[in-house]
Amino acid sequence: MAKEFKLSAERLKELQDEMIYLKTVREKEVANQIKEARSFGDLSENSEYDEAKNEQGKLYSRMAELENILSNYVVIEEHNDDTDTVRLGCKITVLDVEFQEKESYQVVGSQEADPMNGRISEDSPFGKALLGKSVGDDVTVEAPAGVLHYQILDIQKA
Repeated sequence: MAKEFKLSAERLKELQDEMIYLKTVREKEVANQIKEARSFGDLSENSEYDEAKNEQGKLYSRMAELENILSNYVVIEEHNDDTDTVRLGCKITVLDVEFQEKESYQVVGSQEADPMNGRISEDSPFGKALLGKSVGDDVTVEAPAGVLHYQILDIQKA
């Protein structure tokens, strides 16, 4: 069975727009690059042709990746009334027990994860540990750096 990709409505729109761009604009640009590079003569020593073919390979690879995501996605449902437990799409504030520092995160699907900007994947060890927890709960995460301890301070809908 294919993996389901959990996406917010915004991320779904971004991926659909990217796919349209790749199919309508970028594919024609790459085809023109290949056509132009062919006109330079001998293909065996034509670096422009090799580069254009590599670009075509990257383009088709990305299109296949998007096709897979767009045929196996689930839109994250917003639960307006439930801010009692951590769910996909929630914004949470936690206290790092060891360093006594507050940190804020949003739990998102794996395609939207961006840990450097506070967006953690539900598939990550931290994301898995948070799901289903409530305000005041202690969360223990086994990470490569060791065991980390957090306390959930606040849960908000995204």
